[in-house]
Amino acid sequence: MFQLDYNLPNYHLGNLILILSAVAWALAQVLKVIVVLLTKRRLDWRYIWASGGMPSSHSAFVCACAASTGSLYGFSSALFAISTVLAIVVMYDAANVRKAAGEQAKILNYIMDHWNEMKPELFGKELKELLGHTPLQVIAGALLGVLIGLVGVVIFRM
Repeated sequence: MFQLDYNLPNYHLGNLILILSAVAWALAQVLKVIVVLLTKRRLDWRYIWASGGMPSSHSAFVCACAASTGSLYGFSSALFAISTVLAIVVMYDAANVRKAAGEQAKILNYIMDHWNEMKPELFGKELKELLGHTPLQVIAGALLGVLIGLVGVVIFRM
């Protein structure tokens, strides 16, 4: 039976998997601000907390979790398998379910902007359209997460 090794050289860092996952998420969020700056030529700090956009912070988070789990406990371990399955579910949701919700929000916002017969209390409640990700955004986030997960383990185990 598989047992966790709590005597890893980096035990003093707390839970390295959580730390590296958080680093990947934070870096992805900062990169969103930079991507908006480069593509739209404006500094928009709202993207630091935004869901959606390039790269996917959800993908970065779960892939850093899976990669660091595999690196620490073995890529054939049950822990790596579980974290990989959950990463796939999160990335599928980011690219498909939340993307569809964002598309529906665009349509609803259009209707709200152009429907003069609506009740006054419905106006001014714009729906959030940037919910999901394109496949490229998911892949970019996944690659960022894997990189942080693998490199972080190497750095912190030294």
